[in-house]
Amino acid sequence: MRAAMNRRPAARVVVAVGALLAGLLLALLPFPPVTNPAAAADGGAENSAVTVTGKKGPYDDFSKLKVTVGQTKGLRSQGVRVSWTGGQQTSDNTFAFDYLQIMQCWGDDPAGPTREQCEFGSTGVGESVIPGAFAGTRRVSGDPSAAYVYDPAETQYTGADAFVPFQPVGGLPATTSSTDTTYYGPLDTNEQVANRTFANGTGEVNFEVQDATEAPHLGCGASTASAGSDPAPRSCWLVIVPRGTHDADGTDVENPGDGRSHNLVTSPLSATNWAQRMVVPLSFQPVDAFCPEGQPERPTAGSELTTDAVTSWQPKLCSATGSTFSFIQGGEEEARSQVLNTTSDAPLLGFTVDPVDQQGAAAKVVEAPVAVSGVAIAFFIESPDGVVQDMKLTPRIVAKMLTHSYVKDVSINSTPDHLKGNPDTFVQDKEFQELNPGFPALKGTPRSLMVPLQSSDTTRLVWNWLQSDADARNFLSGKPDPWGMKVNPYFKALDLAESTELTDYPKVDPTTSDALANLTPPLTYTLTDLDPYTADLHDGAVRTLRGNNNRTIQWQQEGATGTPPKLINDSPQLGRRAVLAIVDSASAQRYGLKTAALRNADGTFVKPSTSTLTAGVEAMKPSSTDASVLDPDPARAKGQAYPLTAVAYAAASMNQDAATRKAYAQFIRYAAGAGQTQGLAAGQLPYGYAPLPAKQRAQAKTAADALEKGATTGGDSTSAPPASDGGPGGLGSGTDSGGVSGGTDTGGRRRRAGGDATDGPSSAAAVNGSASPSSGPQQPVANSQSGVTPAEVMGIIRWVLLVVLFLGGTAGLSGPLLLRLAHRRNP
Repeated sequence: MRAAMNRRPAARVVVAVGALLAGLLLALLPFPPVTNPAAAADGGAENSAVTVTGKKGPYDDFSKLKVTVGQTKGLRSQGVRVSWTGGQQTSDNTFAFDYLQIMQCWGDDPAGPTREQCEFGSTGVGESVIPGAFAGTRRVSGDPSAAYVYDPAETQYTGADAFVPFQPVGGLPATTSSTDTTYYGPLDTNEQVANRTFANGTGEVNFEVQDATEAPHLGCGASTASAGSDPAPRSCWLVIVPRGTHDADGTDVENPGDGRSHNLVTSPLSATNWAQRMVVPLSFQPVDAFCPEGQPERPTAGSELTTDAVTSWQPKLCSATGSTFSFIQGGEEEARSQVLNTTSDAPLLGFTVDPVDQQGAAAKVVEAPVAVSGVAIAFFIESPDGVVQDMKLTPRIVAKMLTHSYVKDVSINSTPDHLKGNPDTFVQDKEFQELNPGFPALKGTPRSLMVPLQSSDTTRLVWNWLQSDADARNFLSGKPDPWGMKVNPYFKALDLAESTELTDYPKVDPTTSDALANLTPPLTYTLTDLDPYTADLHDGAVRTLRGNNNRTIQWQQEGATGTPPKLINDSPQLGRRAVLAIVDSASAQRYGLKTAALRNADGTFVKPSTSTLTAGVEAMKPSSTDASVLDPDPARAKGQAYPLTAVAYAAASMNQDAATRKAYAQFIRYAAGAGQTQGLAAGQLPYGYAPLPAKQRAQAKTAADALEKGATTGGDSTSAPPASDGGPGGLGSGTDSGGVSGGTDTGGRRRRAGGDATDGPSSAAAVNGSASPSSGPQQPVANSQSGVTPAEVMGIIRWVLLVVLFLGGTAGLSGPLLLRLAHRRNP
């Protein structure tokens, strides 16, 4: 579980009301209408791009500027592509003028939000972010004596120290100063204070939109309906303020004269600048509870690799099965332990990658594949030429990163004796340079590879990949690379080259360094200050999108003299951000992140995708301890097989009552059936996952039948047993032969999973969402839906008819789907 670190309220699952019609429509009649208020269309989320055009202002002409927001409907907390044409090239690399400022706002007026309703101004003042003195703040003034912020058109806020207060949704108190961080601050804001336009007049960024679970002060997706009425999720706005070469008072900052700065210095919220704004409405999926009260709750818990998938399936399962499936993200080992200790009084469906050790178990455990995912290395690296798009990494380079063998991964302002002779960063590493010959020169220093704190099967997979490579294994053992670089000696004694029990990422170098901007009394920082852990894989993706690893290495004293100083985050300067993180493939896709191509067993460099993840599954062999579970062995990944592919399994003990086993069997049938159709609607498989291959789907359905009957499967992970009698993708069940009695509750009751990340939020019950495609939706796998609503029954019948008519041809028909993709809260 993500440790509680955020001041925001605990996330609740979201509901969306949706119906998606897809597949073979020729010769098919329309589906009957669905009256369930929890089912509606997805609102065209995958085809909802909107383009807006700028206008001519009193000083700068933006009438040729066209900005396109790639997705405006069906949103949750995710990345959204914003691109533009017709702009003026941003000044050099300094962001002095000619750039775009982007922010998210709430507001119920159809004409758009007021400036008081926009999240902006938390990035601070001065050179740490952009050169402009107040261009990244809420400071404005109509007073001519107010240095830097004067705007003759500003008639509302006229004092020398005036500012535009932020007014949160719901009537909460407005902020009381320009630096008030009550509702958002530098580490969790999504504002983009300056975005570059290139020489050809174009630009592109990923903007992190936030729903109400992530930003309750904006309330996007929260219900606005009165009690008893239909849900009406709050819409919000994306606001783009283009900046030219003139400041709010008309000064041409290219030729300012009178000793004026050559930088824009006024806020985008100042009246003159605000008048040039471009607004785009954003429609969010509901974030309020969707399951009817009184339904039996069926707890599920385990691997983060299932989080986005499970929480996308929850609304559909809720309406289709009559059960509410809660979910708690946690370590796989704890999930396996809890599964072994389940009873009728303490039920659980656990999610794991490695098999459950059933030796000596009181009851048989069924394991069914439910999701194909992978671990990825995502990056966001800016250069003078733009954002880096591609990067190749070998196991040895990643081994260097994980052992903090680069100088700047241990201290940015000194060279520790034990690392002398090693490159400062991976960019100076000869191995990396030979592998990436066109990699651009960077203005900033790359921050260390971010890794999650919690123990996980996914971490063991990464270490197994390194150990499967001779070069990486030799480096970890202490052998220098061909250019003389050596492993950090503090890591050499950990047996990283051979140990099979590595489920975490150690940070054992004890080096201390003087804080940046150190004053009296002086402070020092350590490795975990410089390279802090992420709360989980998803948190790593969010920090990557923001371009900040949240390190705290800069001295600051707050309050009156004598107040003890503290270490704070040194916000990276725009144009110099360079971060990498170990993430899951679904989170990388959801936030539109670039991922590195990793070298597999035969030397092929492969990125995670539907095809390479599928090839990774095909390369696996059954585990030596449980033939029903595939072993994610990077040493077998060759050709187009992605080396960090993993299959997540649902594990359930027979030692649960019949009703519980039936409910979990329904879950598995849905997950392996209709839940494998890729898309953005609730009930679908989020992008970033690969659909289960046919063998694994059949295996899962057979396992579900066995679970419901209280019998063992007798199959393995490579066989293709017949599908269940529920029809393709259905929830149909086998015969109920009663529950398995006996067994003692030995502490396996559902509890919050462990993993005390220093700054991660709780991820209790249904906290997540689905991935957002960064390069367009992938081809969905044809599937029918469960036989619950009239439309879905018709879907199954038509599926069967098509099979008969076309002799096994594919059917791409799906009934109405819930469109609530639950948000997964980040720090």
